[in-house]
Amino acid sequence: MTELAGILARRIAATGPITLAEYMAECLLNPQHGYYATRDPLGAAGDFTTAPEISQMFGELIGLCLAQSWLDQGAPKAVLAEAGPGRGTLMADIWRATKGVPGFHERVQIRLIEASPVLRQAQAERLAGAPVEWLDHLDALPEAPLWFVANEFFDALPIRQFQRSGSGWREVVVGLEGERLTPGLSPPAPLAELAPRLADTKDGDVVEICPAAGPAIGAVARRIAAQGGAAVIVDYGDWHSRGDTFQAMEDHAYADPFARPGRADLTAHVDFEALARAARPLRASRLAPQGALLRTLGIEARAARLAQGMTREARHRHLAALRRLTEGAEMGTLFKALALVPAGAPMPPGFTPAPALVETQQ
Repeated sequence: MTELAGILARRIAATGPITLAEYMAECLLNPQHGYYATRDPLGAAGDFTTAPEISQMFGELIGLCLAQSWLDQGAPKAVLAEAGPGRGTLMADIWRATKGVPGFHERVQIRLIEASPVLRQAQAERLAGAPVEWLDHLDALPEAPLWFVANEFFDALPIRQFQRSGSGWREVVVGLEGERLTPGLSPPAPLAELAPRLADTKDGDVVEICPAAGPAIGAVARRIAAQGGAAVIVDYGDWHSRGDTFQAMEDHAYADPFARPGRADLTAHVDFEALARAARPLRASRLAPQGALLRTLGIEARAARLAQGMTREARHRHLAALRRLTEGAEMGTLFKALALVPAGAPMPPGFTPAPALVETQQ
């Protein structure tokens, strides 16, 4: 039993089961024992590897995409912000790739939204010399034109999970079985927020909602709608939430999410439809598979250029990274990308506008 498991067990014994959202928040963000507060989770020595850590090409192409969007909107004095920036690898690649964009480095300031002291230190090292400031939350972003990027940020926000029972819903809660933390179900009850989901679910189906996602993207959307800018969000998920996607990763393998609280990364798939609705009045793009987006942005040509002069072994690793980022059997279709822009603004390169916000997208 981890220290955090003991704390949670005593809390549940005293006050009763907690929601999955409460459990996730404690496991990830507890100031003393939370996963993100106590470690660098990335890379071979961590528990998972994100796209920017796989290859510089990911950040370079996303950076040039954002910079072109900035040029398309008149190259204003602006903020370039990232939520959940990890080690700072994505922003460092963006900043390096945009060095040649006229005026970009002179007119843009970087803001990183990061809660972890461990990761803030890593970000400071990678972005030494860049105009960076750190913020604790998205509401602290300046009121200014905003170009925003989030890669694997929304998947880590705590979710609530519900199982349909007749015309009501039973919430997944975390309780105790002896001394062991274990999931269970609350008694069934109607839930106004999920009333529309009665039309596309049956008894036993699971639906997830993320209470923190709406306010988070709303803080970004308010600034972009008022001041200009764009948001690019890359994560695993789909247009519409359906099914149990709650999972834990530890040492690059799936793990029991209730076995070692505070020691494993906890995530759930992103409901991009909910994000797009919460971001109104911004216009949403069609949801783009990561592989298709990167190919449209020119990753194959960039890969060929970088491969010139590489040793055979280095070229083998380089091409393996390309496949991992783009192929369907790897990250190419599991991860999706969504762009959000003000009414009347062009979509960033690689994205196509959705004709309307509809219930399903292909």
